[in-house]
Amino acid sequence: MSKGQDPALTDHDDPVEGTLDHSLYHAIRGWASMEEISRLREPSVRTPDEAVETLMRGNARFYSGVTRGGEMNAMERRVQVMFQTPFAIVLGCSDSRVPTELIFDQGFGDLFSIRVAGNVAEPATLGSIEYAVRHLRCHLIVVLGHEGCGAVKTAMLPDEERAREPEHVAYLAGHILPAVRDLPFIRDEKARMREAVMSNIRHQAQALARDTVVAQAVAAGTLRVIGAYYEIGSGA
Repeated sequence: MSKGQDPALTDHDDPVEGTLDHSLYHAIRGWASMEEISRLREPSVRTPDEAVETLMRGNARFYSGVTRGGEMNAMERRVQVMFQTPFAIVLGCSDSRVPTELIFDQGFGDLFSIRVAGNVAEPATLGSIEYAVRHLRCHLIVVLGHEGCGAVKTAMLPDEERAREPEHVAYLAGHILPAVRDLPFIRDEKARMREAVMSNIRHQAQALARDTVVAQAVAAGTLRVIGAYYEIGSGA
């Protein structure tokens, strides 16, 4: 038994052994560094197209009510401590009705999830995204907006009403405002809100695409940036 190894585990009773690549398994049991392990393990989804398909299949399971569930046993959680290999970054809204991993039916370690009101690509969220692109080898960025977004609705308020919002709420609304300032006239309020949310999704995705780290990965063909609109009512 190597120094530092958990004495409660042996090569004969460790249930993780059969689920991992042999070299990776022994790296973990030998307490290799996180950097060494990251070089051994590749993300299970290897291309941007596969990442898109995986999320689409997962959402189809979710709205169909046949999800796989995210249960994880103690040994699987222990493996998660050693490394993470998310295949996609999701910049979603903080709205409590839009839990990212659940609506895409993904498990622990599958998604690098960033949630901020209005799914805004501002400096802090960009820093998180750059980290995931550069260090975690993610293949996809999804800007996830949703039906009835309160942050988008705030950005659509008249200037004098928006100015009465708290300082940092106004800050977020200011990052959404360019997307909704010149919307065409739409009489139906629900349709108008949908168009506003879609416009904000496009606006934030374009901001991400201009980021240097993101642009380099897209140019290399290892990353895509896409938008998604989530319907709270249907789950699709």
